[in-house]
Amino acid sequence: MNHNVGCQPPINPTEEEEGNSGLLSEFRARSNVRQRTAGTFSYQHFRLNLYICITSEMTSADYDQASLPDLLPLYYHRLFPFSQYHRWLNYGGVTKNYFQNREFSFTLKDDIYVRYQSFSTQNELEKEMQKMNPYKIDIGAVYSHRPNQHNTVKSGSFQALEKELVFDIDMTDYDDVRSCCSGADICPKCWTLMTIAIRVLDRALRYDFGFQHCLWVYSGRRGVHCWVCDEAARKLSVAARSAVAEYLSLVKGGEETVRKVVLSDPIHPFITESLTVVERYFPQYALLGQDILGSKEAVDKVLALLPEDVRKKLLQYFQTERNPEMRWKTLKSMAQDKRTTAKKGHYFEMEIMLQYCYPRLDVNVSKGVNHLLKSPFSVHPKTGRISVPIDLKELDRFDPFDVPTISLICKELDQPKTEKEQEDTMENENEKEAGEQRKRRDYKRTSLAKYVKLFDKFLEGMAHSRKGELLKNSDLQKNF
Repeated sequence: MNHNVGCQPPINPTEEEEGNSGLLSEFRARSNVRQRTAGTFSYQHFRLNLYICITSEMTSADYDQASLPDLLPLYYHRLFPFSQYHRWLNYGGVTKNYFQNREFSFTLKDDIYVRYQSFSTQNELEKEMQKMNPYKIDIGAVYSHRPNQHNTVKSGSFQALEKELVFDIDMTDYDDVRSCCSGADICPKCWTLMTIAIRVLDRALRYDFGFQHCLWVYSGRRGVHCWVCDEAARKLSVAARSAVAEYLSLVKGGEETVRKVVLSDPIHPFITESLTVVERYFPQYALLGQDILGSKEAVDKVLALLPEDVRKKLLQYFQTERNPEMRWKTLKSMAQDKRTTAKKGHYFEMEIMLQYCYPRLDVNVSKGVNHLLKSPFSVHPKTGRISVPIDLKELDRFDPFDVPTISLICKELDQPKTEKEQEDTMENENEKEAGEQRKRRDYKRTSLAKYVKLFDKFLEGMAHSRKGELLKNSDLQKNF
């Protein structure tokens, strides 16, 4: 993966950085951002970017895709959080056969795809995953019948009944508005788009729709997923899911569409709230990171989104003003002036910010009840990274390159046990209990621990809500 593309070339590297000449040479060769006038970036800002790029290259190097068949058995036997996983998908035994009627899909070695898997218990799921060692796990809907018996059910009666409301945001959908990377490649600059997407969508899901239990998960490579786990969300019809997805979609049109965001009077409060989030990140991401008002090619793309009269004035102004921040300030001023004199619209500076930064959803993933989505704690075969929950309290500091790889956490198991761990092992005489205790301790000895802890916290929140709902219903029915 080319994580380094788009990083700023050095001004005055230190001796330490010069000593790392191989990495610096590759770093300079990959850079595609032009040298700016002095003062736009500080040297400290460059050094941070250089550190991130070099660190990213090193952390990805510890995973060898060829080792995956040897690592997966260890992962599924000693590290995968089966207890929490079952607790999540069982939802407190909300209805009979809820977990048993859930579809799982496994992708095995050599892209062998196995759909309609289902399991009666956690233990059954655990044994089958340890037997098959899937390269990828996908989760589907809760069906009317056991998915592994779908061929024996009368035609038409096998129906998808419920599933979490899910969202899939993939960095490849932003290729027209990022210059640092393309395709499956990501870097710290364009990852800001995922941060914006999470902030915008999470706010809307919680405050506009009233959902409480939104699990955000890193895909393991180039995107993020959201699982809305509220009971009301799980029961949504296809029509209702489509309505939510359309409500949240602003960027529309394919490659041939130049202007993908069109605002009209009055601006909806949801768009106003989303703009508040986007404006926070736009200067750093778009003006500095992506240089959208720097090169002629980039400037032309922005100007194409403007009314002709404004475009002509800005072209003339840009002949003498080279500073991107001043260019943007003037563009915004022209938009505001246009709104005071025109009868309607002219929100083109807002449309530009939204087109470059607003979340881009794969609406088909959200609309279908029977659509599969990659499971949390699945391993991404290309990068080796675990698909882990994201802590929204630490969202701005989340680093996809810091997410543990399967090779890292398996290696961490080889570290000598502490005296406390050895004592605990000796105290457990019951073999079954010892096995369960070992599995709990094993992930705690690795970099996976904090992500499982975060997942635990999410599950506790759902359990607390279920308990509160039961008490509320009991009070209404006066069952004391």
